[in-house]
Parts: sequence; structure tokens; C-alpha cells
Amino acid sequence: MANILLTISYDGTDFCGWQRQDKSDKGKPVRTVQGLIEDALEKMLGQKIKIYGSGRTDSGVHARGQVANFNCPFTSIPVQNFPRALNGLLPGDIRLLKAEKVPEDFNSRFSATSRTYRYFILPAEIPFASESRYVWAIPNKPNVSILNEMAAVLQGELDCATFAASGDMSLSTYRYIDKAHFFMQDNKLVFEIEANAFLWKMVRSVTGTLIQMEQKGFSAKDFEKVVKSCNRKCAGTTAPAKGLFLWSVQFDGIRRHV
Repeated sequence: MANILLTISYDGTDFCGWQRQDKSDKGKPVRTVQGLIEDALEKMLGQKIKIYGSGRTDSGVHARGQVANFNCPFTSIPVQNFPRALNGLLPGDIRLLKAEKVPEDFNSRFSATSRTYRYFILPAEIPFASESRYVWAIPNKPNVSILNEMAAVLQGELDCATFAASGDMSLSTYRYIDKAHFFMQDNKLVFEIEANAFLWKMVRSVTGTLIQMEQKGFSAKDFEKVVKSCNRKCAGTTAPAKGLFLWSVQFDGIRRHV
């Protein structure tokens, strides 16, 4: 038995999120990333396989560096063969980038020390058709310096209840945020945030709130009050899913609570 770690990229537009859902929607199968990868592994290995992801992404959210591990019953298959073999069984909106052996006790979720998300915003421009599925187009160009003054509030261990979507089932709303900042990349504004874990729809809520508050002329002190309120009603709009990417997962940092 070998424990194998997969690095996965996917376009989340046509998926009902990462997590497998066996219940059909009006008689139609629910299309999920986990479900399709598990189906491909079953075809390849001849038996049902369960994969364990580092975290769940919602409907419409993309991934550049999602990771998932599974126990392979056959040790004779070279690990480097998995991406090519599985990509031949998967649709084009999922690509396995890498496969590697990891220790038996490794778990993609519980061994991860942090996750990094990037949110892509296109300010004051009309997106090309080829990029409209991957950016949030907004009408005005924000002041990046002011956005970063507000984002600096998101540092260290914080109660993030303000940004938890209704129905979040987390035992604790505290999260440890390592960094949160904005930068320009070509014509796009990018918000990058790294934390030990995130509440349901937290990154989209944080992004939307920051953009909305900057455009309404609020300051970092105003944003700090919103964070400390721990009141979802004080948050701003929730940014659309299409601009959000699970960018990378880290395993070499300090392990903190989830």
C-alpha cells in the first residue's frame, strides 16, 4: 500500500464544488472534482478509491494547486505514471499536475499548515471572453495603497465570524492569517491571502467587503471595526466565485488549530 499525493488544477466553472455528492440534482448526476477523480482512479485501479483533499472549494471556485492523497493498493505502479494515465480518463477542466509518494500518516487536510488563495479582479475594463470566467470585473480602479492598509488588519489570530457565510459548521470561527495583501499583475488586481484554514465563503466575503469599503471611502480603522464586530451583517458584498483560485497548499509551516 502506497500513500500518493496528487497536485491538481481545475476550472471550477462547471463543477458543484470539490466534494463528492452522490445525490442527484433533479435526476442528473452532480458533477464534482473529487467525484470525477475517484471515478477515474476506480477505472485505472479496478476498485473504489477515496481521495482526501486539503479542503473544499465551492461551486465555481478554481484551483491551481489543490492537493489530495489516497492509498494506492498497488505498489508496482510507478508514481510518475499517475498524472498521464489519469488525465487520459478525466475531462479537460481537471488536470493532474504531479504525483508523489508521501509517508503513511500523511493527510492532505490534517498535515497542511496553511492554504493560499488568490482572487483576481479586473478594474474598469471589459474582460476578454477568454478570461471572463476567471475574473471579477468592477467599474472603478481602487486605490491599492488604501486596500493594503485595510488588508493589514488581517494579521495573526483573529475571530473571523464577520466573514462566515450563514450555515458555516466550523467549531471555531478563529483563524490564523499569515498574510493578506493586494498587488497588480498586468492589468489585474490580485488579492492574496494565506491562513491555516478558512471559514465557508470567507475569502469571497473578505474580498467583497474590502473592495466595497475602499470604493465608498472607508479607512483601515473602519475595516478593523467591521472585523471586530463579529457580525455578518457588518460585512459587505460577497465577491463572485469565478475570481477565486486555491493557489497553493503549504506543509512546511507551523501547525495551528483548524
